[in-house]
Amino acid sequence: MAEMFEKASRLNLRFATNKGNLTTEDLWDLSLANLNVIAKDLNKQIKASEEEDFLKTEKRADTELKLKFEIVIHILNTKKAEQEKRELAAEKAEKKQKLLEIMERQENASLEKLSPEELRAKIAELT
Repeated sequence: MAEMFEKASRLNLRFATNKGNLTTEDLWDLSLANLNVIAKDLNKQIKASEEEDFLKTEKRADTELKLKFEIVIHILNTKKAEQEKRELAAEKAEKKQKLLEIMERQENASLEKLSPEELRAKIAELT
C-alpha cells in the first residue's frame, strides 16, 4: 500500500474531477459519493483502454490509470470503513443511553415502593 502512494507522489498523479485536478492527498477530503464517481470514471477508462488494445501491451498511461483506480478504491474503502465504525459507535452509545434511562426508571420505581419509614432511613443515611 505504501508503495502505491509512493508511486503516486513520484508520478505527480492528478485526478480529474468536476472541481478540477486533485492530488492524491485531496482525495481524502472528498465524500464517498464523489470518490465513487471518480472510481466509476476511472473504471470506464480502464475498460475502454483494454477493449482498444488487441495486443494487450500495457502502456504507461494504462499503468497510471490502474494506479489511480487502486488509490481511489483504497481511499473509498478506508473512508467507508471509518464511517461504518463511527455509525456503529453512535448506535452503541444510543443503546447504552436507553439502557441507562431504563435502569434509572427501575431504580426510581423501586424507591417509590419503599415505606415512609424505609425512605426516612435512607434519607438519614445520606445526611
